[in-house]
Amino acid sequence: MHHVYFIREKKQIEVPEGTTVLEAERLAGLLPDAPCGGAGTCGKCRVIADGQNVRACQTRITKDFQIDTAVSSSLEDAVILTEGFSRPVSFRPGIAVHAVELKKTVPGDRRSDWERMLSALSKAGAEGAETFRPDPELASSLYERCRQGGIWYIAHTDREILDIRAEKRAFCFAAFDIGTTTLAGYLLDAADGRVLAVESRMNPQAQYGADVIMRADHALAHGTEALSRCIRQELDAMIGCLAAQAHRERTDILQICMVGNTCMHHLFLNLSPASLVHAPYTPAISQALTLPAVPHGLNVHPKGQLLMLPNIAGYVGADTSGCLLAIRPDQKEEITLLLDIGTNGEMILGNRDRLATCSTAAGPAFEGAKIECGMRGTDGAVDHVSFENGVWNYTTIGNRPAAGLCGSGLLDLTAQLLKHGFIDENGTLESGQEDPGTFLLVHPEDAGNDKGVYLTQKDIREVQLAKAAIAAGIRILMNTLSITEEDIRCLYIAGAFGNYMDPVSAGAIGLIPPSLTKRIRPVGNAAGEGAKIALLNTEEWRLADRLAKTVEFVELAALPEFQDCFVDELEFPLPAR
Repeated sequence: MHHVYFIREKKQIEVPEGTTVLEAERLAGLLPDAPCGGAGTCGKCRVIADGQNVRACQTRITKDFQIDTAVSSSLEDAVILTEGFSRPVSFRPGIAVHAVELKKTVPGDRRSDWERMLSALSKAGAEGAETFRPDPELASSLYERCRQGGIWYIAHTDREILDIRAEKRAFCFAAFDIGTTTLAGYLLDAADGRVLAVESRMNPQAQYGADVIMRADHALAHGTEALSRCIRQELDAMIGCLAAQAHRERTDILQICMVGNTCMHHLFLNLSPASLVHAPYTPAISQALTLPAVPHGLNVHPKGQLLMLPNIAGYVGADTSGCLLAIRPDQKEEITLLLDIGTNGEMILGNRDRLATCSTAAGPAFEGAKIECGMRGTDGAVDHVSFENGVWNYTTIGNRPAAGLCGSGLLDLTAQLLKHGFIDENGTLESGQEDPGTFLLVHPEDAGNDKGVYLTQKDIREVQLAKAAIAAGIRILMNTLSITEEDIRCLYIAGAFGNYMDPVSAGAIGLIPPSLTKRIRPVGNAAGEGAKIALLNTEEWRLADRLAKTVEFVELAALPEFQDCFVDELEFPLPAR
């Protein structure tokens, strides 16, 4: 056994000999960022170990170590998008609260305390209350409550009673969007649906890999427990923060709704993702679920419910169901395209007559992974780039010294290099600099690191792979519905990358059809908005399951033409001269 002391965190742990530094960081409760899942290929887990700059995932502990995590990427302080487009819905939640007067029984009334309470609840306006199933724990308290008399506040679903309180303290709902990279949480007032608090975090599962395939592979090799435990603990911590912000108690939270892609859904529920990584790539569970919250690591009301929106297909998950609820393309006469650009690129095309969806493995390039100077949207990330009068200009998040490229900066830089002839249509980089296969944007002396900010030929290939996957998916959906890009009247772009990207740059590199750049409408975290809608209106919650079943799923991997389409889209469009 050896002692490992983390200097910045002032934390010491003891680990067995042979443990990697990355594993030690995890054991210490830190949140290391390991986009390659510990394979040693990304170099973004670097730390200073006893004065040596090393890769944490490849360095084994053979003695006592002092570790400085300053040079490594972390999952803290990222700019996370929590706002999103939503539509108004009537407030009819699945949990109601009624004020009921409880009285002592009178001679001659043979009804049980439970039956008399249900009768009073029915008179107070709770439909079907007489059929609510008995709850022995609550029933045992009724004699004393009836003896005290007065008004009691009863919270219930359409099937059961959840709580009886003497005071009119408002109950709450919570909604969560479990993204591959980020987490967003919202606390809602169960009395009127108001948002009381918002909280966001990085997904701690990133320490096991940047994308869902890496995490699924880790789960298959080592079991789902670590991945499930870390996400449950993080969400439970967010619940504590949300309650504290709103000056509420955890036990005030009666219902939670969660959305996430199919892999995130499975890993939260501690389900094996085996069916997702082997053909024909189907979910273990696709239907909407109503589960008890506490056994899933969420310390809320003892009878609190956990609602999981339905998955549509193996890689079109509950987050897309949330987007459907928020946008409702099934109600529109005009044809719309809904696009969520993340590690998976989910999209829905169509209108009220027909909707088709697919998912493409865009990879995490636009989230900073697999790019040599790539980083998440934190302070110091280059977020926009332009080239005017022979001068390269850029901005950074927080106006801090440039430390790397986030997705929108990567997109802009690629588009500008293409526009001004530094990249040809095949993606070959001729920077005109000392190393023609590398373009240096920020010199080390001007940067917030010791290497500067630059783009390599390999980085450009990663951009080509990501943009080709998205573009090919769009083209296949258009072919499926026999429409052209001119028929698409609106392009809704969900997610953080879509919110911050420059549409002109996206069109310039062929990520989206150039003709659609003027029809873009960013909708932010539409998935999270959909989770809120499911809590605000129980009919919308039921609708989500029906919508998921009616959307036509297009399995790209099963289409022979997809590979040809993907290869065609690898090329960049020639810029107009």
